[in-house]
Amino acid sequence: MFAVPLPREAPVPRVMSVTRFAVLGLVAAACVDDARLPSETARRAPGLSAMTVSSAAATSGAATGRHIVSFSGAVPADFGTRVKALGGTIVWVSPASGLAAVSGLKGSAPAALAAVRGIQAVDADAAIALDVPQLSAPDAATGSGVASNANPAGAVRFARQWNMRAVQADVAWAHGALGSSGVSIYMLDSGIDYLHADLIGRVDLNRSVDLLGTFLAQAVVNSDTVVVPFTEADTVAKYFPGRQPFTDLFFHGTHTAATVSSNAVRAAGITSGTTLVAVKVCGYIDVCPFSSILNGVIYAAQTGADVINMSLGGGFAKAGNGRFVGLLQKVFNFARSKGVTIVVSAGNAAANLNQNGNTYETFCDTPAVICVAATGPTLSATATDGPFTNTDAFAYYSNFGSAIDVAAPGGNSSFGPAVPPPATRNVFVWAACSQTSLLVNCASLPIFILGAQGTSMAAPHVTGTAALLVSILGRNPARIKARIEQTADHIDTNGQSLFYGHGRINVARAVGAIP
Repeated sequence: MFAVPLPREAPVPRVMSVTRFAVLGLVAAACVDDARLPSETARRAPGLSAMTVSSAAATSGAATGRHIVSFSGAVPADFGTRVKALGGTIVWVSPASGLAAVSGLKGSAPAALAAVRGIQAVDADAAIALDVPQLSAPDAATGSGVASNANPAGAVRFARQWNMRAVQADVAWAHGALGSSGVSIYMLDSGIDYLHADLIGRVDLNRSVDLLGTFLAQAVVNSDTVVVPFTEADTVAKYFPGRQPFTDLFFHGTHTAATVSSNAVRAAGITSGTTLVAVKVCGYIDVCPFSSILNGVIYAAQTGADVINMSLGGGFAKAGNGRFVGLLQKVFNFARSKGVTIVVSAGNAAANLNQNGNTYETFCDTPAVICVAATGPTLSATATDGPFTNTDAFAYYSNFGSAIDVAAPGGNSSFGPAVPPPATRNVFVWAACSQTSLLVNCASLPIFILGAQGTSMAAPHVTGTAALLVSILGRNPARIKARIEQTADHIDTNGQSLFYGHGRINVARAVGAIP
């Protein structure tokens, strides 16, 4: 097991830090291993094996056993035959984007495939880790609550949703800006618990998909590191029979999805009427194959996405990975050409993106996206429900720099002497917690919500706003981005900040509810 790297030290009681490991052999576990936080064991799946999968591979850009193929023109007619002859298997192919992914190529096979006429390049795939947020203990809330789609402020735990009030989402709701089911938001993440009370009926089960497939992951067996095939769909089938493969075994995708669109039973989302589509590109072992992410963007663009949310912060070294930059730009430009707005999180390393040297901050450094930093209060007078102090403070963990377009609520912690209870320096964004999580104990009940801090939590606020604007401005990424930037509240400068970009978003102003 290994600890999640943290940007700064801070005393954060009552907070869980999910370590990036899981158990292979179709079982999983999680624990806390964080020097700054008290240990707290999360849920363990039955039949714990001695073999664990570590996402250390993800942070080092280790291979997944796949290669990404770029075509110079049309896909060669004999492409499948060539791949098979070299011992490989096609994972996916996209003639429209000019890309494909294959697995099983070994030794000189990648070079041999690259030499085929019509193939521009063959690049080894890599694994990217999610920026795992800091978490609160899950909360089941008193009473079951009822769907409050027409009045999201009626959610059982709306009192603790400082984030919705900070961006004046409640004012937008009162103005009638609740979102349209005809607008589709694709969540490229760890999946969605589509049976949670806040999400049931919000997720399009026909278009939702698991794009992880089978890939290689590092495992530790009796202190030895080995590489083994990993297929998350097998874990879903074993522990949650009857569930769709795109259900969320982590927690991340469910939380971000419910922040975009929620039935507002337990907690409100920015919208309550828009349609969510789960696109699973990250596994519960906290590994996101780069090939799956590319495929997710292509799939979204080709199947009706209006907005894509990518709370997938994290980076990789530029040295040796130059092709990845071009591949990202290629698929993002492809999606944009289809009228898709892409929202990405800035990352949680407290890093200046203007001085990131040899690190490519995976998505914010890519043109044609809306890059989102995080804000949050520095104090709550009660454990969860405020009153809240300095709501628009820049979050201590958030990356910053000229790549930031806007900021949005992501939760925060402050530093200083202990405050008398029930006050706390740790404030979270609350949203649905996956019933099928193998890493956070939310039990098999559709009522738990979870508090989290991270730019992953900030991005969905912007995604929800973009979804509302699709109904006003149409499927026009440039106009939507400009409206979000122009209507943001200026916090520390006149809209040109390294921390807030053009400002902290204002949903009500963006949709015309206030001047």
